[in-house]
Amino acid sequence: MVFSSAIFLFRFLPIFLICYFLVPRRVKNFILFLGSLIFYAWGEPIYVLLMLFSTVVDYCLGRLIDANRDKAVSKVFLAMSVLTNLSLLCVFKYLEFLPLPIGISFYTFQTMSYTIDVYRGETKVQRNLLDFGVYVAMFPQLIAGPIVKYKQVEQDLHERPVDLPQISYGTKRFVTGLAKKVLIANNVGELWSMISASNIESLSVLTAWMGIIAFAFQIYFDFSGYSDMAIGLGAILGFHLPENFKYPYIATSITDFWRRWHISLGSWFRDYVYIPLGGNRKGLKIQIVNILIVWMLTGIWHGAGLNFLFWGLWFAGFLILEKMGFGRVLEAMPVFFSRLYTWLVVLLGWVCFSLETPGAILSYLGAMFGVNSTGVFDRQGLYLGREYLILLLIAAVTSTPLIMGLVRKLKNVRMGWSLAIYRLGEKLIPPILLLVSVAYVVAASYNPFLYFRF
Repeated sequence: MVFSSAIFLFRFLPIFLICYFLVPRRVKNFILFLGSLIFYAWGEPIYVLLMLFSTVVDYCLGRLIDANRDKAVSKVFLAMSVLTNLSLLCVFKYLEFLPLPIGISFYTFQTMSYTIDVYRGETKVQRNLLDFGVYVAMFPQLIAGPIVKYKQVEQDLHERPVDLPQISYGTKRFVTGLAKKVLIANNVGELWSMISASNIESLSVLTAWMGIIAFAFQIYFDFSGYSDMAIGLGAILGFHLPENFKYPYIATSITDFWRRWHISLGSWFRDYVYIPLGGNRKGLKIQIVNILIVWMLTGIWHGAGLNFLFWGLWFAGFLILEKMGFGRVLEAMPVFFSRLYTWLVVLLGWVCFSLETPGAILSYLGAMFGVNSTGVFDRQGLYLGREYLILLLIAAVTSTPLIMGLVRKLKNVRMGWSLAIYRLGEKLIPPILLLVSVAYVVAASYNPFLYFRF
């Protein structure tokens, strides 16, 4: 069950919200936990047991770590937690003899971060198993993040008063994410599907570049749209989930890009791998080694394929280059050129990410740069350009803060036409987006979600 499906929008969500808001406050966590189990079990009922196993194990180990805080055995319990979660990931994600449970990469990282933080003394141990189960299984962010640390929602688990402004914000955020997913990501994804399904040897330079740009927009609007929906649903329920994207395609360096893309994953690796290894505190050589380790793990986190390892090492190379002095060169450049550099590096990285075999990656790169292409232009490229130009322009504009900046300017003007336009748009745009998005959900047959496979 995905957020952009008719079964979720017309059955699960209305029934769940009615139950959730009708029950007393003390029962809400139970309803949320039960609803989350139903949500997860809809597609994979057997793997609910796996998630419950991970939940109970880390709950118990957290209690044991807290009870033996000043004893050496607490390290043993922490090691058991890390080993258990990593073993689950390895067995189901990398050995590939069992189907991949949806969301396992996200909820195992969450439960690991909890036991690590309890061991460090950075968060209080949770003694209520139901509340801990809600933290792990909460359906808004269960299967695709953002990856939430326990301390980020600890207070909300116990007390989360919800008012109409918060529900209104959450609803608008959810609708925005739904529109990004079904109106932009799904449609631009069809362009990438057509091009990637073609014979790579027959692609023109134009078609190859158009294809990878389409994939870049698809994965951004697909994943950020889902994160928006998760944050919106969390707000409706009273939770304050962390932001996961901050306009990454306006980044002026690869370092800047990874401060804006999949923020919760980046912060997880920073807090639990990079900094414990020494970060940048032990000199440049150790920092370079740490960056390589983190980005090898980041690549492998996405999958067992060599393409994900190449993708991680690709970005590691540029991050190291920027740490060695190229970052200062980028800061001195005009913004246009630093953004162009970032876009080029990211697009080439997406080639590694989106194609599975080294041969396909090299062939596609060759087509982009005219090495094995059929020329700069061809009929297919010109036709697809005409058909998808407007959509690509819309994607390009909405991937920047331009529209939100205009909205803020209109909002800050307290009189005249500007205020009238803002108030009219505030009332009309969300319901229009919702109606159009729902129409697409009902009619469309192409509704993938890229990060489900991770």
